[in-house]
Amino acid sequence: MAELNNILFLDIETVRQSRGFEELDERWKALWEKKAKFIAKDEQTASDVYERASIYAEFGKIVAICVGVIYTDTEGKHAIKLKSIHGHDEQILLQEFAALVQKNFSGAQHYLCGHNGKEFDFPYIARRMLVHGIPLPVPLQMAGKKPWEIKHLDTMELWKFGDYKNFTSLDLMAAIFGIPTPKDVIDGSMVGDVYWVEEDLEKIATYCKKDVSTLINVYLKLVGKEIIPATQISG
Repeated sequence: MAELNNILFLDIETVRQSRGFEELDERWKALWEKKAKFIAKDEQTASDVYERASIYAEFGKIVAICVGVIYTDTEGKHAIKLKSIHGHDEQILLQEFAALVQKNFSGAQHYLCGHNGKEFDFPYIARRMLVHGIPLPVPLQMAGKKPWEIKHLDTMELWKFGDYKNFTSLDLMAAIFGIPTPKDVIDGSMVGDVYWVEEDLEKIATYCKKDVSTLINVYLKLVGKEIIPATQISG
């Protein structure tokens, strides 16, 4: 089992790359129309489903990454320190994140942890870094590695115990373990409009931090540890 202080917990928030489908240039409209054929239902058009572009690294972008670590405070208690990296310039955001990971979490003892991180957060970050020509930090360099050499933890995978039939949300897992919901202000489906319509990036960053503190406490329950109360969370 990974030592708690060697795990970097993280969550990302993503949005579509433009406010609306009509703002795309002709090349990108055509590419999204091809993609939309596989996700649209009934009479839906490419424009109707464009809000879903955020979940695809080819058509979306990251506007917030929140990271969290567990440490031992001066009283010998476990505490959580959170940090939000957010902004409108994805390249700058990812450069800051890459530098943080490379400097502090690139040793053989270090792990990244997310909820559905193996399927979403980790590959999304890596793909967007490649788009911007940013060298991948060690934990995201997966080419040529054996499965046991990839230091990724995933709370959804831990909960499945090998059962791959269904998706279990972080909010549901929090409810199961009696942990406060991180979805008290917004949820993931609202992030795009909060960014493009409300233009409230700070609200998104706050939501992202709540997700990470919840992620950490869910992980603690999964490994048989006590959750960390809000009074022991900072950042």
